[in-house]
Amino acid sequence: MIYGIGTDICDIRRIAATVARRGGDRFAERVLGPDELQVYRARRARVEARGLSFLATRFSAKEAFSKAIGLGLRMPMTWRACQVLNEPSGKPVLRLSGELAAWFEARGLVAHVTVTDETEYAASFVVVETREPRP
Repeated sequence: MIYGIGTDICDIRRIAATVARRGGDRFAERVLGPDELQVYRARRARVEARGLSFLATRFSAKEAFSKAIGLGLRMPMTWRACQVLNEPSGKPVLRLSGELAAWFEARGLVAHVTVTDETEYAASFVVVETREPRP
């Protein structure tokens, strides 16, 4: 059964302006978890725009997730406790940690996420559902 649905669209130019204004990786370090931060830095080192698109898609996905679970950005939902990573196939997946993971697990929830980006925008959709009861 569906528990919640969240969506978000993000202007990549706004993310780029925030990164430039805050100097360096401070914004990324606030928003991204440790595994995401590694990917962000590697992509940004190769091509600046790829790094910024990655940051924007993750920002957008976390906003969508926070809406789908109905908490917004209040405890136990934090930026760094929710990571959006990719399986080897490329499929994006949510990896939760700490209090957020415990909260999510206690409710028997499972999440599905998709992200996309174009030159100026990143968008995300998250569907959270309850696990099927085991017979």
